[in-house]
Amino acid sequence: MKLLVLGAKGFIGSNLVQYFKNLGDEVISCDVKAIANEPGYFMVQRKESDYDSIFSQHKPDACIYAGGNGSVPLSLEQPDLDYSLNVNNVFRILQTISKYHPGCKFIHLSSAAVYGNPVHLPISEGALIRPLSPYGWHKYIAEILCKEFHTLKAIPTCSLRIFSVYGEGLKKQLFWDIYNKSLQNDKLELFGTGNESRDFIYVGDLSRAIDCILQSASFQGESINVSSGVETKIADAAATFLKHYKPLTSLLFNQKAKPGDPVNWRADISKLKSYGFEYSISLQEGLLRYSQWLKENESH
Repeated sequence: MKLLVLGAKGFIGSNLVQYFKNLGDEVISCDVKAIANEPGYFMVQRKESDYDSIFSQHKPDACIYAGGNGSVPLSLEQPDLDYSLNVNNVFRILQTISKYHPGCKFIHLSSAAVYGNPVHLPISEGALIRPLSPYGWHKYIAEILCKEFHTLKAIPTCSLRIFSVYGEGLKKQLFWDIYNKSLQNDKLELFGTGNESRDFIYVGDLSRAIDCILQSASFQGESINVSSGVETKIADAAATFLKHYKPLTSLLFNQKAKPGDPVNWRADISKLKSYGFEYSISLQEGLLRYSQWLKENESH
């Protein structure tokens, strides 16, 4: 398989590139960073990206958009930038696929942020769409674009509603925040009560899930939950990470809600399981690997 990964230098994208290369697939990489002398790598502009030369030259069997903005706070501060990166760029990619290689499977990495605070757990793909941030709304608009291009132009598309991904290379969100704060102090303060929950998935399992989807999904504009299906309280997740990284650190929750953050998440991954996926890395094991990566790569 010839695979194009857009956003190949980011956390998820870089892991996907390595995973599929290890399988023996031909992987073409694309990102906004200027990198010299890397075979199979293309650079594009961050906004108003031009993908024509990549698709016209290489005709990939599948394309994964792992680029764009992945920050809820940034979307609250700069919704116009978030729209440009998470909506306009998806439209431009789909237009380019339609023009040069309409048989290319397109995977849009969406987000569980489209659900906001769900009425029921676990959250199925049929749950109400109630985003809490521009990020969530823009991810959903991009999902609609994927449905549009499948319906009107027969482009094989699907959107993956990814829950909380973590692992080697992560430099944002909960565990990265705890790591940075732990460098400054043995007493850490986090938002919320600690009883909020997330459904975590290790980045290696995410790569396997995407592999299963590429092999088995219908690509008819559908949306698919991607996670482990296991609900974990933030307090427990934070304590597990600190046990591996800095055991004597104490945690305090400030009882304040963080703008744009949901309260409780657990995914219904029945559809993903029907493609043959089962998660293999527990949060305990995954956070051990992440903490070891931090010690080896981010020591001050």
